[in-house]
Amino acid sequence: MINKEIEEASTTSGLPISPSLGPAIHRERITKHVQIVDRRGLFIVVLSIVISVFATWVAQGLVQLIAVVTNFSFYGRISSATVSPAHNSLGYWVILVPVVGAFFVGIMARYGSQAIRGHGIPEAMEQILLNDSKIPARLTFLKPLSAAIAIGTGGPFGAEGPIIATGGAMGSLLGQFIKTSPSERKVLLAAGAAAGMTAIFGSPLAAILLAIELLLFEFKARSFVPVAFAATTAMLMRASLFGTEPMFKMLALSVAPGSALLFYLFEGAIIGLFSVFLSKSVYFIEDLFENLPLHWMWWPMVGALAVGIVGYFAPDTLGVGYDNIDKVLSGTFVGTALLFFCCLKFISWSIALGSGTSGGTLAPIFTIGGSVGVLLASLFAPLLPNAGIDLRTAALVGMASCFAGASRAIFTSIIFAFEVTRQPNGVLPLLAGCTTAYLISALFMKHTIMTEKLARRGHHVPSEYSAEFPTKV
Repeated sequence: MINKEIEEASTTSGLPISPSLGPAIHRERITKHVQIVDRRGLFIVVLSIVISVFATWVAQGLVQLIAVVTNFSFYGRISSATVSPAHNSLGYWVILVPVVGAFFVGIMARYGSQAIRGHGIPEAMEQILLNDSKIPARLTFLKPLSAAIAIGTGGPFGAEGPIIATGGAMGSLLGQFIKTSPSERKVLLAAGAAAGMTAIFGSPLAAILLAIELLLFEFKARSFVPVAFAATTAMLMRASLFGTEPMFKMLALSVAPGSALLFYLFEGAIIGLFSVFLSKSVYFIEDLFENLPLHWMWWPMVGALAVGIVGYFAPDTLGVGYDNIDKVLSGTFVGTALLFFCCLKFISWSIALGSGTSGGTLAPIFTIGGSVGVLLASLFAPLLPNAGIDLRTAALVGMASCFAGASRAIFTSIIFAFEVTRQPNGVLPLLAGCTTAYLISALFMKHTIMTEKLARRGHHVPSEYSAEFPTKV
């Protein structure tokens, strides 16, 4: 059987004159005449669809498991009904609930797999770049279980990061079980990740773009076609499991006038600066934990103590908090109450994430960024009464711009915000705000919240993709 890596090094459909010429061919950027999609590619598409089916089921299971842990931890009952920890009546005892959950996460990390720590996407990137996309099988159940415990006991995270990591692990596992090349395993890993994100948020286009911008490190038909089929399959299944309504409901937005677009550009710049502060804060706190005279297994408990204390004073900061995003997008959550919530959510999330526990970043960043957007709009709308500034649009722009600045996944951020709200009139403000935030972030921050950890370990993460043209002789 022809080795796939040697075959791909050829300038024709067969082998090079010598397999050892492969690196030289790559170095000289000699044009390769490779079929865009072949029978092997169709096989990878089929595998991606299979992975998508299982990843969607796992996503549903994770959502229900988080609900079970939340009900038991905060209300002492066995139920899979979705509920917020904010309405508990535990009093001071609520401070200990996240600490207990963090204890179990620490045990699982030390004696199960240290890879369950973190928010999932950087860990997946590391396996793709450094380990031929090989993820240990135990992560397929340890990651969602640890995330369900961490979030269900009040951790201020979203479920998207763990399910993206779990879906990716499932794809990698199948790629290891069936003989595949590293590039094919990478595609299967990205397909599982995209399916998991789609299953949670109902955002297939954003999931495909996230795979391209953060996982595949390339734009090829052999890569994105299987990922697209996986996301489509997950979306079809999600409709039957979770319904067809958008993740976050908003009243229809009106078309933004030119004067308002100028404000959203300005908002994107401010949010871009804030995203730099947000990203650096997480790693600053992580550095502080590195200096603690404790084994890293106990760090999540220290972080969870801060989560519990903040949760006592602001119960809405506990748990997934998707309902908080609905409140922010409504435009009615304003003033000192929103400022108080935003500050405490940021403190709780950054300390918890910096401690190395398990949980996603997308939902918290959206919540915090949206809150900052509303606060900015609330400040400038009275000063510019004729500008047509809409608090709801400002919230949407703030959410997406904050993620675009922190992750530099700009197209993912724009399309994701559109898909989870289905507000077509918000696309132009989103484009303005996210592009400005991306620009400011790139100017003031060398790495992103996704790549800083890898960069600190001495690994280069590709951030730009370009076509290879033949060299002139």
